[in-house]
Amino acid sequence: MHRLARTGGTAGLLRWLAGRAEGWAGLVGPDGTVLHAAARTAGAMVPDVAGLVAEGASALTERGVQAYAVDTGAYTALLFPLSVFPPGVGDDTGPVLAVVTPRPVATGLATLLADVVLPLSLCLQAETLERKRRRVDLAESRGREAVLHLLMTGQLSIAQQVAGALRPRLPDPVRVCVVECSGGGRDEVARVCVDADGGRSWIVRCPVYARHLILVMPAEAKEPEPGAVPTDETVAARVGDCVVGVSEPVPLADTATGYRQAFHALAVARELPSRHARFGVSPDPALVVGPVGRRWADELLNPLLTHVPRRAQDPGSQELLATAASWLAFSSHATGHLKVHRNTLAARLRLIGELLGLDLNRLADQAALDLALRVRSTPAPACTPEPAQSGSPASGTSKAAGGLDAILVRPAVRDWADRQLAPVLGAEETLRTWVRCEGRLGPAAAELGISVPGVRKRLTRLETVLQRSLLRPPSARYDLWLALRSRDLTAAA
Repeated sequence: MHRLARTGGTAGLLRWLAGRAEGWAGLVGPDGTVLHAAARTAGAMVPDVAGLVAEGASALTERGVQAYAVDTGAYTALLFPLSVFPPGVGDDTGPVLAVVTPRPVATGLATLLADVVLPLSLCLQAETLERKRRRVDLAESRGREAVLHLLMTGQLSIAQQVAGALRPRLPDPVRVCVVECSGGGRDEVARVCVDADGGRSWIVRCPVYARHLILVMPAEAKEPEPGAVPTDETVAARVGDCVVGVSEPVPLADTATGYRQAFHALAVARELPSRHARFGVSPDPALVVGPVGRRWADELLNPLLTHVPRRAQDPGSQELLATAASWLAFSSHATGHLKVHRNTLAARLRLIGELLGLDLNRLADQAALDLALRVRSTPAPACTPEPAQSGSPASGTSKAAGGLDAILVRPAVRDWADRQLAPVLGAEETLRTWVRCEGRLGPAAAELGISVPGVRKRLTRLETVLQRSLLRPPSARYDLWLALRSRDLTAAA
């Protein structure tokens, strides 16, 4: 009996009791509802068992006794009340153990049932507490995921308010760390992370990638203590099969940028023996577009920012902005990030494209929207100021094409593009072809005259050279399109 209580729980005990009674065993609510049941053999039924145990449970409750028996012509129902909660805690009305056995009742069966009441009650208590613990863990996990989502969409004040109910407090500035774990190892790695930094990091199970943990860590002090090992390096050293990518220090408001950087660093870390990499110094294009770029972004996004839904249930501007940012970052995986159906995501993207006049199936328009959203989320003083250039986009060009071209030829942007492409200078064929084919492997392979696995291998090597993720979103394909376009415009000038 006690072995079953430890290994099989309530279900194991009920199956064992049904066998000993050569009949039926179950747990019944005070109103006679059968909660759990087991029979001696599959399909074995006792005639009118529901009515029999309901009658006994009702009589047991009304009389307040510790045992009750109901006899019929062929069967006897034995009932014992169970206590799921300690005295004074929770509802005193617990379920009833009911056993239906053929007559005559086997010698010692009543004593056996009286003895099983305590272990069965303890099993029920343990299972009830475990269900509550899982609900609490799920609620906390969803709460942390919601805070990360708010940070990724730039809603800092709301994120801090929600995070106030959880621990630890959100740090500022931060480093974002992405840990790629082996299958089913996220919980253990999360415990290692908590132990490594004393619980100072905000740890979230990634809603998009089932093997990823996201850590929003306090940025290290300029002069760390002697002998101190950063949390990310400790995790990489202690967990032998994980891979770790870390961002530069960023303000808490720039968590989305930090996540992109950490994801790119993760692509590099996969190819390193240490399984750990930090994002290399590389400015965000939003920092070099200048005031003209900010005006372009505001103009492009204005129809989305001012959108008023026709019906209360339709998405508003903030929801559409969050959808656009999530889709650009995670592609089709945005359904998991936003917790929406793929048809809902497709409908929102169609509306966004219509409002902005963009074809979101084209990499060029995706890159334009991505840059505009990043410029909008970047504080204005951080943008590199440049004197205005004469001239304007050619007549008939769209805001996403002609207006963006005027920005991509600015000196600061050209310098940024040169730094992006410097690692692959003179060996751009695969990269250019892949970008020209909208980031799709099949068309790129056909144009290059090689197999799809061959293109994938080349792009994997380019990930290490560029220190950016190309094949998995968040991908650097938007930045690379912008850099290549800037290079081409400059060469044609």
